[in-house]
Amino acid sequence: MSKNTPKAIRGTQDIFGADAEAFAFVVETFERVRKLYRFRRVEMPVFEKTEVFSRAIGETTDVVSKEMYSFEDRGGDSLTLRPEFTAGISRAFLTNGWQQHAPLKVATHGPLFRYERPQKGRYRQFHQIDAEIIGAAEPQADVELLAMADQLLKELGIEGVALHLNTLGDAESRDAWRAGLIEYFGAVKGELSEDSQERLEKNPLRILDSKDPRDRAFVADAPKIDAFLSDDALAFFDAVTSGLDAAGVKWTRATSLVRGLDYYRHTAFEFIPDEGSAAATALGAQSTVLGGGRYDGLMESLGGPATPAVGWAAGIERLAMLVGEKAEEPADVIMVVEDERWNEISDGILAELRRNDLFSEIVSTGSLKKRFDKARKMEPRTILVLGSRGEQLEATLKYFDQTTRSSEIYDAVKSRVLPKFVKQELREG
Repeated sequence: MSKNTPKAIRGTQDIFGADAEAFAFVVETFERVRKLYRFRRVEMPVFEKTEVFSRAIGETTDVVSKEMYSFEDRGGDSLTLRPEFTAGISRAFLTNGWQQHAPLKVATHGPLFRYERPQKGRYRQFHQIDAEIIGAAEPQADVELLAMADQLLKELGIEGVALHLNTLGDAESRDAWRAGLIEYFGAVKGELSEDSQERLEKNPLRILDSKDPRDRAFVADAPKIDAFLSDDALAFFDAVTSGLDAAGVKWTRATSLVRGLDYYRHTAFEFIPDEGSAAATALGAQSTVLGGGRYDGLMESLGGPATPAVGWAAGIERLAMLVGEKAEEPADVIMVVEDERWNEISDGILAELRRNDLFSEIVSTGSLKKRFDKARKMEPRTILVLGSRGEQLEATLKYFDQTTRSSEIYDAVKSRVLPKFVKQELREG
């Protein structure tokens, strides 16, 4: 690389090899699980009008005020690279008439963008998987999403992660709790951090999320939501926890788990590594593996009718870190051409191998020894050698394991691939 070669932008990454395989494994597993749960796939624009995010996420949040990649296009419109999926999906639900499909279960994955300090497991261009149920007010929707998330983590082989669950109550409960927090924190306003003093009237719930030591001194004794829950809110949370118990999903009550924005209601949740677990060690300070909640008031902030909804998202990079390195799937067949007379026919054989769902490559250059050395280093299940017997092509299949898959490969090569090109029987070597 010369001094003039451009470098990657800070906070972005080039993913290759075992890391790329782990990334792909997360996405493939997510796709399989979302199909099991009958979630429809959606693809969303990478950029939206800035107001989609400023109105949905909130003007006072760090995401909107400090982290968004916003720019003015040639038409003078303010556009923003998406920092999350939910706002864009909600906009699409309202503008595309998706209400006719409610309750609508959708899922997606792709890149997101936030200007923040890059660190382990956190990038300026990062990737998430996302699942939402829109138009379902019943607690069963929350249970289904949480069961889906729990199954996904299990199928990824991620252990030592627990579901932390809380309720934020309905609108009535939340308003009462908000008033209680204003009264409590108002009595010590002068001792709070500057940010929390500013949040006190606008969004006191965000004080509960503060990491500033001046605020943490008072957060532990702050009023808890349970003291303000209405009968309806309590019944909703009981239905969610009972449903999780019935579905075999283990959970832990986390009364300190909150969501600062006013449109969040009822269920809030995060899957967090157990203290001292391998997952906690791998992620470090970035402890949340998957998180979400119910956001029944979001559609109204975008100018739509009141619409219940619940969803979650998870960072693919973080999940891939927990999955660990994944070796590339070994090739079923590496084809070595011993005699250049068979180069042309080898192209047809290679295409036919792939049409029969056999993962295949060809080695046809270099000395004969180098061809075989290269083929063996690729650690395939079998090597198919195209040699000669007199003037005739002779095909030999060499095994590197004795598995059911190898038997399937032999049957396919012998009965469906080679008969289209040669008359000789397949030899085993």
